[in-house]
Amino acid sequence: MIPPAFDYHAPRSVSEAVGLLGSLGADAKLLAGGHSLLPMMKLRFAQPAHLIDLNRIAELRGICEDGGDVVIGAMTVENDLIGNAILQAKVPLLAEAPKLIADPQVRNRGTIGGDIAHGDPANDHPALSLAVDATFVLQGPKGTRQVKAGDFYLATYMTALAEDEILVGIRVPAFAAGTGWAYEKLKRKTGDWATAGAAVVLRMAGGNVTHARIALTNVAPTALRATDAENALIGQPLSDATVDAAAQAARAICDPAEDLRGDRDYKTAMAGHMVKRAIRAAAARCR
Repeated sequence: MIPPAFDYHAPRSVSEAVGLLGSLGADAKLLAGGHSLLPMMKLRFAQPAHLIDLNRIAELRGICEDGGDVVIGAMTVENDLIGNAILQAKVPLLAEAPKLIADPQVRNRGTIGGDIAHGDPANDHPALSLAVDATFVLQGPKGTRQVKAGDFYLATYMTALAEDEILVGIRVPAFAAGTGWAYEKLKRKTGDWATAGAAVVLRMAGGNVTHARIALTNVAPTALRATDAENALIGQPLSDATVDAAAQAARAICDPAEDLRGDRDYKTAMAGHMVKRAIRAAAARCR
């Protein structure tokens, strides 16, 4: 289908884009990579009167270090995450996991900020952001504010981003020495969303887990942080029993929607398997 008519705007700065959002109001939508918005427009699920294209705003792209954090511009595309030396050295999970997102064509265009701001629990970066303890930088007419990833997702397609705000950056603490990490994702085919996915960040000392963050993709109305699963690991050695306990705790919080990828029981079971795989893969990287 062809989307309905709309006015097109191409601001050159964040302040110009924020001004357009303020003046155009609820009739305007932001365009990042377009992989979520444009299909919805073609199906008439979204009918904005104005599109504000962020692709010409250079300040929204790039990756740099700021103190102990890595800062990622919201319009940075997935392939730039994969190839970035700073991410590979400081937060390698965010350089490796995008290889599992869609396909090369999508990764050349799709942005980390669009993935995050859309609020779709099937997207990968919401769970990844929870696992790496990310903070989102939002800019609006009153200036900038920061929101932790754990406070950002409210419901499916609903976030803490106000109508007159733009997600401009993602701040992530650099991994401490000896941190292990993994993202395990079950999908039916290349390019598909996850049936279930799990992101894990671990640290160990003396044979016991000292730090654990576990987050789940596409098994609830929002990405989930599995704190009970984390607690099942912390202070314990990584044995079959502790890994099973973490997986059981993760399954207990799953509330997936049934679709062509499977029913509730299947998706919940697969979430447990992804947690087990991700824990063991992350532990193997702890050095």
